[in-house]
Amino acid sequence: MPFVTIASHRIEYERIGATRAGRPELVFLHEGLGSVSMWRDFPGRVARATGCGAVVASRHGYGQSDPLAAPRTVRYMHDEALTALPEFLGALSIEHPILVGHSDGGSIALILAGAGFIPLTAVVTLAAHVLVEDLTVASIAAAKTAFETTDLRAKLARHHADVDSAFLGWNRIWLAPEFRAWNIEEFLPTIRCPVLAIQGEDDEYGTMEQMERLRAGVADIELVRLDACGHSPHRDRPDAVIDAMVRFVDRVTPLSGNQSP
Repeated sequence: MPFVTIASHRIEYERIGATRAGRPELVFLHEGLGSVSMWRDFPGRVARATGCGAVVASRHGYGQSDPLAAPRTVRYMHDEALTALPEFLGALSIEHPILVGHSDGGSIALILAGAGFIPLTAVVTLAAHVLVEDLTVASIAAAKTAFETTDLRAKLARHHADVDSAFLGWNRIWLAPEFRAWNIEEFLPTIRCPVLAIQGEDDEYGTMEQMERLRAGVADIELVRLDACGHSPHRDRPDAVIDAMVRFVDRVTPLSGNQSP
């Protein structure tokens, strides 16, 4: 796995080549406990289905990237969106990408899109957070108990070089009282690119209020609600997610060129 240095931290990433000319690159932004490996085969499947190239990375504190050296702050997703992600895109010479963000990654994508200083082709969110809900906090508290009392820690350790840094860096800040006021709705009206927002009806970390806030705030938005689906639509309903993404990518970037052999 190659690495790139972003903000003095080594960041692991994987790159998948495009199979069709004229397609934007997909940049996959993982959830609060995610990593390159936790996406499994999903980025490759989407890349093949759309013809796009894809880049998958583990943010600072996750996967095989450098572990955290200090606690996260309430603005950690803002910092990732406004500082680290633009530097990452520049280091890999990625222009006009489609950001594909799951959970925290979706929030990061929306912040960068709303900030407006990096041209984006589009954004796809999977169970993104726009505000903090009681359900979210309760589920994150339950995750803390599971990390301490079940095999969750061992399962996550397969994907993170420093599993305690990865889990506690995410869990502690989301459970901090000051985090209850976290909200990114101010960025939504200034998003100028198309957005596809996907969320499961059974999402244990957020209600459909998240989608309603997106509908109210983003001008060009398509909403997809999936039944029999929890907080990870790409794992619970991968075929439905890929179908929606193919239609969306075709809409925002009309097919051109021929498929490579």
